[in-house]
Amino acid sequence: MASSTGGRSESNIEMCGRYALYSPTSRIREQFDLDDEFDFEPRYNIAPTTQVLIVQAGPQGERLAKLHRWGLIPSWAKDVTIGAKLINARGETVAEKPSFRAAFRRWRCIVPANGFYEWKATQESGRTIKQPYFIRPQDEGDLFGFAGLTERWVSPECEEIHTCCIITTEANASMMPIHDRMPVILAPNDYGTWLAANTPGDMLRALLRPSESGDMIAYPVCRAVNSSRGDSPTFVEPA
Repeated sequence: MASSTGGRSESNIEMCGRYALYSPTSRIREQFDLDDEFDFEPRYNIAPTTQVLIVQAGPQGERLAKLHRWGLIPSWAKDVTIGAKLINARGETVAEKPSFRAAFRRWRCIVPANGFYEWKATQESGRTIKQPYFIRPQDEGDLFGFAGLTERWVSPECEEIHTCCIITTEANASMMPIHDRMPVILAPNDYGTWLAANTPGDMLRALLRPSESGDMIAYPVCRAVNSSRGDSPTFVEPA
C-alpha cells in the first residue's frame, strides 16, 4: 500500500492514503460520545506519518480522544521506518498478518473523518492524469468513523511512539468506479462493539465490510491536493 509522506506527488497513491477532518471538536465529541476534552485544528489534507486524531476505549470503557502517528509500528519492529509502509491493513487478512494480528485482538480504535480522497486515472489532452476525488457522508454534517488499529512502540532509547493504521475493505458500488478499495466505515451503533476489549473475533471480522453505497457521495476536487504539503478548505470543494 503506497504511503503519502512528505511532499511527494501522489500519482500512485492507494487507498486509504489521505483524508480530512475539519468538524468542530464539539461535533466530533457528540458523534463519538467522547468523555474528554481535546483540541484539534481543522485539517483538509491529512497524510501518513503525521499525528492524527483517534478514538479509543479507556481503562473503564470510556471513549477517549488521542493523537497517534499514522503508520503502524508493531511492537517487535527494529525501527520506525516500517510505519510508512503500514498505513493500511486489509480487512481480509488483518487477523492473521503478523504486523496487525496483536493490535486487532487488543488495540482497536476509530479514526474520525469528514471524508477521504481517492485518485482515478482519466484522459486529458491525450495523456493519463490522476484526478482526485473527495468522498464524504451523504449528509455533510456527519462524519465517517474508520476502523483502525493502534500500537505502542518503544525505541532503544526508551522513547514511546504511539501509532495507528486504517483498515480497508473492497469497494462498494459508489467507490468501484474510482477505486477497488475503501476504508472500513463503521456504523455508529457498531462503535461500542469495535472498541470493546471482550468482543469475539468473529464479531469483529463481521464489521470489516463495505458500507452502504447510499451513505456517501463522491466528486472531483482540485489537483492541489495531490501534494501533501498543502492544506486548504478549497481541497474539499467540488472542482
